[in-house]
Amino acid sequence: MLKALKKILPMAAIAATVLSMTAQDTGVVRRSGASKRGQKQEETSGPKITDRMQGFFDGSKTHDADLAYMREIYRQLDLKNVPENTPLYFPEDVVDGQQNLFRIILGLVVDGKIPAYEYLDGREVFTDQYKVKVGEMLDRFDIMYQQQGNGDRAVYTIEEADVPTGQALKYYIIEKWEFDRRSNRMKTFVEAICPVLTRSDDFGGTANYPMFWVKFDQLRPYLAQQYVFLTDDNNLPQYSLDDYFNLGMYKGEIYKTKNLRNLSMAQMYPDEDDLKRAQDSIDTRLREFGKNLWVPTRDEYLAMREAEEEAAAAKELAAATGDSIPERTVVTADEEKPVAKTRTSKRAGRKKSSAASSSKKKPSTPKVSQPKSSSNASNSSAAKSVRRRKR
Repeated sequence: MLKALKKILPMAAIAATVLSMTAQDTGVVRRSGASKRGQKQEETSGPKITDRMQGFFDGSKTHDADLAYMREIYRQLDLKNVPENTPLYFPEDVVDGQQNLFRIILGLVVDGKIPAYEYLDGREVFTDQYKVKVGEMLDRFDIMYQQQGNGDRAVYTIEEADVPTGQALKYYIIEKWEFDRRSNRMKTFVEAICPVLTRSDDFGGTANYPMFWVKFDQLRPYLAQQYVFLTDDNNLPQYSLDDYFNLGMYKGEIYKTKNLRNLSMAQMYPDEDDLKRAQDSIDTRLREFGKNLWVPTRDEYLAMREAEEEAAAAKELAAATGDSIPERTVVTADEEKPVAKTRTSKRAGRKKSSAASSSKKKPSTPKVSQPKSSSNASNSSAAKSVRRRKR
């Protein structure tokens, strides 16, 4: 019996050692409550973005030596009064995993997935020196949160009801226009986005509070996974938020351009009419810049020359007749083709009619004498004969 036990015990010890080694190799570890919570947080915090995916969206920036033209434009996107910008505001709450732009940006900044930079009012610098500290930013804008840990290891949690989505009614964007002489192309892209909170002040009005800047290249991988529909006529989400910005589907007025004095458009043009004309002029020059770079073909040049000559002739005719209203096209009932007619004043019309009557005299028609007694009968018969000839 003792000999049998002596043989069995070493074998049991060897089996226990083998089992422990296999357990260590396979990584079998009992899951604790903390690990379960960590996995749940990772699942709910959003999709994971790899370095390879981030590098795909970063793209290759144009070198300064290849640039022949560059301009920075600051635009303001109004989400409340401009229908083209409403896809950035809705849905207000999280519906079937769909979030609006403000929830996406704030969640990524609070989780530490993308950095945010200070709003310096025209002197934006995207360096580590001007990175925003999440806790200070939340305190500055009175956003309620829960903090776990301190320092760089601090974790911030914001409840759904405490996210000020209803106040994020505007965005500032930095739009860059670059002409690459190597590829002979005009490139337009968004460099950074700044959420703006609109809150009521003590005097019954509203005030805008820019929060921070986020670089668009770092935001693109997350926006590419969020699809929106643009109109109420088609409820199928066909475009992502990344497509929305890259295709220029937004609409915003220019509130500032990069200049030496760092002045806004309102400061440079205090009058509203002058401000509107300046904004339209900048938009027109930017969009016409690429068209003026190409030499037109012979047919295009002749068509442009003909259009200019017709416009000049129309102006001369309007000036000669004393009318400042340009030509208009009038379609008559008897003719299928439109006939261009010019409105003339009454005096010019009278002069023209009198001159025409004096220059061209109608030939006199011989009169035929008829007896007075049969005047009524002749008139009636003449009327009937005319109707017969028309038939």
